Amino acid sequence: GESVNDRNDRAIRMAAAFYRRVVPRSACEKIILVTNDRGNARKAREEDIEVMSVEEWISFVITTKGEGWSAEESAALKDLVVPGGGADIPDERDTKRARGGGGASASSGAGAVFEEHLSASAIKDGLARGVLVKGGVRTSRYNPWEAHMVNESTGDSILLSGRAALNRAIDGDIVAIEILPESEWIRPGAKLVTGTKEEDKDKEAAADVGGLAPETADETEAVVAKTKAAGVVPTGKVVGIVRRNWRERGYAASIDMGRDGQGPTAATGGFASRVLCVPSDRRFPKIRIQTRQLDTLLDQRIVVVIDDWPVDSMYPEGHYVKSLGLLGSVDAETQALLLENDVDDRPFAPAVYACVPALPWQVSPDHLAEPGRVDLRDLVVCSVDPPGCKDIDDALSARLMDDGRIEIGVHIADVTSFLKPDTPMDEEAARRGTTTYLVQRRLDMLPGALTTDICSLVGGQERLAFSAFWIVDPNTMLPDETIKPRFHKSVIKSSAALTYEQAQIRIDDDSMNDEVTLSLRRLRDVARQLRQRRMDNGALTLASPEVRFELDQQSSDPLDVGMYVSRETNKMVEEMMLLANVSTAERILEAYPAAAMLRRHPIPDQKMFEPLLKAANACGFDIDVQSNRTLATSLDAAVRPEDDYFNTLLRLQATRCMSQAVYCSSGQYAGPERMHYGLAMPLYTHFTSPIRRYADVIVHRLLSAAIGLCPRHPSLEDSDHVKSIADVCNVRHRNSQQAGRASVELHTLVFFRTRKEIVEARVFKVRSNGLVVFVPKFGIEGPVLFDDDTDGNEPTVTVLDEDAMIVTNRGRTWKVFDKLTVCVEVEQLPARRSRLKISIIDTAAR
Repeated sequence: GESVNDRNDRAIRMAAAFYRRVVPRSACEKIILVTNDRGNARKAREEDIEVMSVEEWISFVITTKGEGWSAEESAALKDLVVPGGGADIPDERDTKRARGGGGASASSGAGAVFEEHLSASAIKDGLARGVLVKGGVRTSRYNPWEAHMVNESTGDSILLSGRAALNRAIDGDIVAIEILPESEWIRPGAKLVTGTKEEDKDKEAAADVGGLAPETADETEAVVAKTKAAGVVPTGKVVGIVRRNWRERGYAASIDMGRDGQGPTAATGGFASRVLCVPSDRRFPKIRIQTRQLDTLLDQRIVVVIDDWPVDSMYPEGHYVKSLGLLGSVDAETQALLLENDVDDRPFAPAVYACVPALPWQVSPDHLAEPGRVDLRDLVVCSVDPPGCKDIDDALSARLMDDGRIEIGVHIADVTSFLKPDTPMDEEAARRGTTTYLVQRRLDMLPGALTTDICSLVGGQERLAFSAFWIVDPNTMLPDETIKPRFHKSVIKSSAALTYEQAQIRIDDDSMNDEVTLSLRRLRDVARQLRQRRMDNGALTLASPEVRFELDQQSSDPLDVGMYVSRETNKMVEEMMLLANVSTAERILEAYPAAAMLRRHPIPDQKMFEPLLKAANACGFDIDVQSNRTLATSLDAAVRPEDDYFNTLLRLQATRCMSQAVYCSSGQYAGPERMHYGLAMPLYTHFTSPIRRYADVIVHRLLSAAIGLCPRHPSLEDSDHVKSIADVCNVRHRNSQQAGRASVELHTLVFFRTRKEIVEARVFKVRSNGLVVFVPKFGIEGPVLFDDDTDGNEPTVTVLDEDAMIVTNRGRTWKVFDKLTVCVEVEQLPARRSRLKISIIDTAAR
């Protein structure tokens, strides 16, 4: 019978023949079928249909339609064609003839660099027999030729070390690996970067650059394999690719300038130049492309895609897509980081804007008359946010009741009164998933009129809200657990939109006793008790570097950069949001046990804590990771009186041992598996930021249905559908976070272009050829390579003790968490390239 592919090919040929019959030549000179499928092309010619390959069609367009085009425009169009005409599909008759010659060899032929991959059937058989293992590849941040594969069946990690072991697999690929005999297992790389000998000599490739310090296990290359006595871990090699993770959207990259920094020379005679491109993301290998516009692209940030990785090529083959702009420019590099993290910055479509109410907007009598909506315009409410916040999701209240008790309220923007299901705006918000915050701008999930005006709880304006209330016992300053939280839609009028600093000044100033300030003090007192209760229950106080920039008003260039200062008002708002989120989770789970949108933080596998245990042990401390409570107690006790920052370093390391919290449907997990490990809470969700998170929108809809304000939308009745929404939200949230961090890295680089800073740093990792250091003042982390020059005829001797986390080089010794003084600056490279460089200038201060 006819295959699906053959049927589709026949339909395409019939469409071409139809257009040729009915479209007059006056309207269209030629009807051409463009295909790289040789079998389809042969049949088209037999049916008297004019046919061309993609490459032939591009040449035809340039020849017949390109009059007046510049040479650069013609070259740019030719560069878009995959070399060789694209994924050339062989004729079915050729394929059948080829089958008679036997299958692909499992070993490499002459000229091959890598072993051939196993066929799909061989992989399936190997997995079934248990001789192969399947999982995803995760490449090291500091070494592109070292990776780990997490076994899908057991969760264990297998080390893949070196080009041969990776065998053309890249980060994100799903692969089949063969675990090597235990006698061939090795320790994870002790060097910061390795590769071919030629690449080790390549200064640009070998010396990694500094960047923002990673926060969680999702952003590090932490080894989670069980370490043997000798420090070796299960080691394997890739023998087949189950599913490629090559990005259709491409990779941001730049032309490889080579060791001499002079760059490649353009081919003459109209021929394309074959050049290597270096991806911005250091986890990916260089990509070889052909281009006819080399001279134009040398100083450009470009986009390339991977088309193939032949067995006889050291690098994958790809082609040029487009230029993003001048290398190093904020605009081009911002476009690159958005591309790398799949963040959409396109304008909203007209259909989305059509869903937004007209401005100016105001609360109407119809809103006040809505069933279940309460008029709270006389209640003293205020918001507390970072400076410059425009999308104000939440506001707070705390009033003294006649009986001496305190009523505290959390008021959240009522986004779902404007964002209706099954509308273009809702579909777009679901696709974007979250607002992305870059240093210089914000990429909204919803149109700006809603984000910063209609929904934003700005001071002095009446707004629709979703309010939650608790009654606080004045003796304990904790919510009375015998009284259920009260939820309802409302209308509020915020008395003040404060920054954290402004709110703190009010609280601390004894001369201020207005109603807003008194409310803030009540909220602070309740927050202190809520926080203490969480700590007593085993909640973790973790640490992560958070950087803030002061930008020039005109150019948006960074004027100053430093770690974010957290005040007690930050903690106050945090506790109020946690209280609201927990109460909401309990309410929606009670109403919908199988399809509530929750946020869980998985309990880390014990072996994930190995980096923390190793570092703490090297410093003379034992950390108990049996539970979040024992971990919290151990971290609290691990202090050095003479080193105030030591405990923060341990908490940074602890944070990196944990994965991120994720959204889920309650139907996916049983009770204990729904818990939030870091917060020590059995249930948690996100209710407090619907302007910027789509998960919160879903929670608002569920809560509205749970309290009887509206029926539950049919899509939210199915646990699998809620799970699918949660999965998209997880991906979008992670991408947004990574884009935000990349933006911080970019602006840190821009900041240091015009200055160098001598600052204190801390050793975070020791390696045989250098250190990985963390600079607290700027929240950045990067490698410092030891000078490998020989002293006379004597080679440099470096002694590394990985268990004690100590390295000695040229008679100087460094230990994990040691202090040292470094110089942070930007090193300028050829063709507008630059990188953040960290170098030791004083090793005495430890």
